[in-house]
Amino acid sequence: MKAKIISVGNSAGIILPKEVLDSLKVEKGDTLYIRETTSGYEVSPYDPEFERTMELAEKVMREDRDVLRRLAQ
Repeated sequence: MKAKIISVGNSAGIILPKEVLDSLKVEKGDTLYIRETTSGYEVSPYDPEFERTMELAEKVMREDRDVLRRLAQ
């Protein structure tokens, strides 16, 4: 599958085929995240930094459940 690079003002944009948009479950206006991997680049609608933050938050909530419960009262 190919994607065409076009001019967008002083920047460049990529035209993604409808099949790719459907597969990613995104539409015009949504944000995609691009991450460099050992085999190239990965495009995803999910923010890996947000996912990491949520994993850390869940760990804190599990470890400090009693303290958080007391603070909530």
